[in-house]
Amino acid sequence: MKKQKQPFLKILMIMMLIFFYLPIVFMIVFSFNSSKSLTHFTGFSTQWYIKMLNNASMMESLYVTIIVALIATIVSTIIGTISAIGLSKSKKIVHDLIMQINDFPIMNPEIVTAIGLMLFFITLNIEKGLLTMLLAHIAFCIPYVILSVMPKIRSLDPNLADAAMDLGCTPWQSLIKVIVPQIMPGIVSGALIAFTMSFDDFIISYFVTGRGIKNLSIMVYTMSKRVNPSINAISTLVVVLITIVLIIVNVVPLLKEKRKTQVTEMKQKKKAPKIIAGALAICVFIGVVFLGKSVSSTKKYDGQTLHIYNWGEYTGENLISDFEKKTGCKVVMDLFDSNEQMYIKIANGESYDILVPSDYMIERLLQEDMLQPLDENQLDCLDEISDSVKGLPYDPNNEYSIPYFWGTVGIVYDKTKVDEKDLEKEGFNIFLNQKYKGDIYLYDSERDSFAMALKGLGYSMNTDDEKELLEANNWLLQCVQTMQPEIVTDEIIDNMAQGRKALGLIYSGDAAYIMSENEDIGFYMPKTGTNIWSDALVIPKNATNVELAHEFINYVSSYEGAYDNSSYVGYTSPNKEVMIDLSKTDYQGISAYTPIRQNDQDEVFKYNAKTRKILSNYWSKIKIAASNARG
Repeated sequence: MKKQKQPFLKILMIMMLIFFYLPIVFMIVFSFNSSKSLTHFTGFSTQWYIKMLNNASMMESLYVTIIVALIATIVSTIIGTISAIGLSKSKKIVHDLIMQINDFPIMNPEIVTAIGLMLFFITLNIEKGLLTMLLAHIAFCIPYVILSVMPKIRSLDPNLADAAMDLGCTPWQSLIKVIVPQIMPGIVSGALIAFTMSFDDFIISYFVTGRGIKNLSIMVYTMSKRVNPSINAISTLVVVLITIVLIIVNVVPLLKEKRKTQVTEMKQKKKAPKIIAGALAICVFIGVVFLGKSVSSTKKYDGQTLHIYNWGEYTGENLISDFEKKTGCKVVMDLFDSNEQMYIKIANGESYDILVPSDYMIERLLQEDMLQPLDENQLDCLDEISDSVKGLPYDPNNEYSIPYFWGTVGIVYDKTKVDEKDLEKEGFNIFLNQKYKGDIYLYDSERDSFAMALKGLGYSMNTDDEKELLEANNWLLQCVQTMQPEIVTDEIIDNMAQGRKALGLIYSGDAAYIMSENEDIGFYMPKTGTNIWSDALVIPKNATNVELAHEFINYVSSYEGAYDNSSYVGYTSPNKEVMIDLSKTDYQGISAYTPIRQNDQDEVFKYNAKTRKILSNYWSKIKIAASNARG
């Protein structure tokens, strides 16, 4: 019977290994892909590794990750070990109480811990950055060290320390030379767990950091919002580093076993302090390299720092580095993935010199008096901006904002699967056409999805009529219950580039990239009208470097900055020369890049708190209905 089970267990084990390691192999292979696609291998290239090494922000995030993980591991291991030893000598009631408290952070959901730490730092008015991230990592690593060390301490003879002192050891010597060597396996295990937890952490780090300090997890998260194969490259680099460490950790003990003489063992023990000292020296060196500033610059803004809060993957490849070279300043950029996330930080008093919110959020910030007017005397870019994105309803005289990117929301479709007559006839109502059941994408955005539904019904997307909003809700419910759509975010970009579904709701800039990758893809804006959106540069009231903020606005709006931005990101530039040049060269024939048309039905979103609340409640129920329909 056992012999019959063995082949099955081997097959099961092999399948589990394939399940866990195949995605890693997939990632490594696609890190050498010659195109931007994350799913279609087009040829061998090392370009993404070169771009990764040239990406200062990405490399800084790797340095921060290593520094924080090493320091947090060393500090938490020392504190955790001492605490565990102290607890072993405490009274039972104290021991049990502290262990219960120690277990709580381990059992507690990370998001709760993250919010708690964030509120703690805000309450104490501690500026969020590298220090707060380090303190948070040390705090959540200590319980794991204690948990790893305690079993080893329990296995010791309780009289061991007393015996050592009877033989002439001081309390310190008995701790270092007797107790610690006996529990070293537990200490090493705790240190490895602490390092892994710190290196891998995203949720807590995301909530406790600020001022542009990002670890690798945060960087990968913000990069994954858009197509960027450099993610694969840096992830492969991490896998290689971990593999090397694992090889060393497993080989070194084998080598030690071969050395059985006492003299050799003593030499190995003497090396331990040197290794720790070397690790600390490396931390200090990396910290100096990372935090050190050049003193040779003589530029106007030398030594000054510009703090920007922008969307993830929303700047040109060389935009920030070129601006830093030009001005001599240091740019620190924090990233957000929704206007609402940005608003929460600003409402809580966090200071930035520049924000890049969307149209309706700019209107809200103006209503709540959170923005300061721009100084026309410091701006020289207005003449370079296209009239198409000047004087939009949220800021008619461009007193507070300068456009950053703009575009529309429309339908991306596969010409081999979708009849263009259906698009002309039905517009957004094509998302209810049973011909395309199970073959459509909806965008996971309540604002854009309801705009689609309202336009499909012939209403204004800015309506506050509750009957019309209810009709739009029923329209979307019908769609998710009968059409089996897949509700996605930016994964629609690569999926549609590979022609995986017939059509989907999408932003024009993303459609432009897809069309450049696949000639069978088209972009359609229904005649009933759509959303003309704009993200713009604004200066909040609590900005600390207003002059440098104006300098950045001028640079981003200039031909050089705007071209770098649009050619890399893909969204339509507000710079009229860049718009014309890209539409004739890189984006020639791609209508999604320059979505200019004369249609009175096109609208710009306006902010309405009451309507937003209604739509948010509706959208939550729609997503549940979609999940049930597909489930």
